[in-house]
Amino acid sequence: MARKERHVVKNPEGGWDVKKPHSERVSIHADTKAEAVCCAREICINQKAECVIHGKDGKIQDSNSYGNDPCPQKDKK
Repeated sequence: MARKERHVVKNPEGGWDVKKPHSERVSIHADTKAEAVCCAREICINQKAECVIHGKDGKIQDSNSYGNDPCPQKDKK
């Protein structure tokens, strides 16, 4: 089964998009990266998915898992 995830990526025409992987359609378009990240987090929390945040260059900057984490931390306090 494919992982549930949303990506925050730079839109070439301006602004930032929240997209599913391998999807042509955009879930959300925002003017700023902060707005796009906030919306992506809400979607990922509701769908128990992973939020992957990209930089302007397209490289992954951060990712957060809001569902069943396939690689949980070993150090649980």
